[in-house]
Amino acid sequence: MPTAPSEVERCPVASGDQRKSAAIVGKGAVAGATPVTGYAAVRDALRAAGSRQAGFRAELVSRRGNPTRPPILFLTGEAHRRQRAATARFFTPRVVNERHRPIMVEAADRLIDDMRRAGGGRLDRMALDMAVTVAAQIVGLTESDKRGMIRRLDAFFSVGVSARGDRVSSAIASLLGRLRMLHFHLRDVRPAIAARRKAPREDVISHLLSDGYSDVDILVECFTYGAAGMVTTREFITMAGWHLLDKAPLRARFLAGDREGRMAILEEVLRLEPVVGMLYRRPAGSETPLALDIRSANGDAEAVGACPFALGPDRARADRVGGAGLAFGDGEHRCPGAGVALAEAEVFLDRLLRVPGLRLARAPDMAWNPLITGYELRDCRLEVGGA
Repeated sequence: MPTAPSEVERCPVASGDQRKSAAIVGKGAVAGATPVTGYAAVRDALRAAGSRQAGFRAELVSRRGNPTRPPILFLTGEAHRRQRAATARFFTPRVVNERHRPIMVEAADRLIDDMRRAGGGRLDRMALDMAVTVAAQIVGLTESDKRGMIRRLDAFFSVGVSARGDRVSSAIASLLGRLRMLHFHLRDVRPAIAARRKAPREDVISHLLSDGYSDVDILVECFTYGAAGMVTTREFITMAGWHLLDKAPLRARFLAGDREGRMAILEEVLRLEPVVGMLYRRPAGSETPLALDIRSANGDAEAVGACPFALGPDRARADRVGGAGLAFGDGEHRCPGAGVALAEAEVFLDRLLRVPGLRLARAPDMAWNPLITGYELRDCRLEVGGA
């Protein structure tokens, strides 16, 4: 059962609803989709055998360039299981700790040193740089200028003219999207493919080449990794940083705790503020999509405990309910990079929040991003030192 509207009023916490993204609740439902709410119902729909991806603009992404193989995000059944098993080695806890964590530490130190020298910076920009740096290594997008790639991905995935919703704006957005996809291919993906044809490495592009993927197939795969591994992680790090900068006791607990304790706080932030607020699935044998309300599921008191709209790392959850609820999805399409995203946030924010004199100078602007069906945070300004 979804949480009753009166739950916030009954909550003994002084500020019952601590969701910074509460203003966008209810956005994102697509006309014609059947809504599914509540933890158990959403989880069951995510685990249903034979269901297909229907969101993340699956149809638009799959059509671009007429790829012969759908990206892993849109595969189902045995084809998905084979590809998921083949790429799982890039996301295991051991690989995250031994191979990816040093990259995270180096990126975090570089970004924070730059911020300190400048006397401040934008948290959302630093978070995107962090996410792109790590994901690029995992995917294999390492043969182009990283700052240029960051600009290209940011322009592609951020809210823009497409958010207006009228026919002319949609047409313009479609044309711009195709041009940006071409630019991404020419500047970032094609050089990476060429380098790995000569000398394969331990990354996703090398694996795809060994499996016979064409350049167009790899482009679309890189596009989906860009959306899932870079853009959503940027929003998560920014949101978590916003909460920690706003709440002095939570910040103190975060910095005083061990890695496990910091991860628990980050998972609770993500449960409270899932980046992707709506997932879409088509059940087996049906063309009518289901709109799976992740925010409703993560606010279901029967699953996540009392006061579901309050930030409580010590909350008593029901059995087999994870710390982030369903923010990373569930079933065969549960986010494979969940551990990477949490580790990035923990490494970066642990270092950032230890900077003496750090403060939030400007809270971020928030918008609804229809591509990721979730919130987008921009212009979150930090200052160091001074009055």
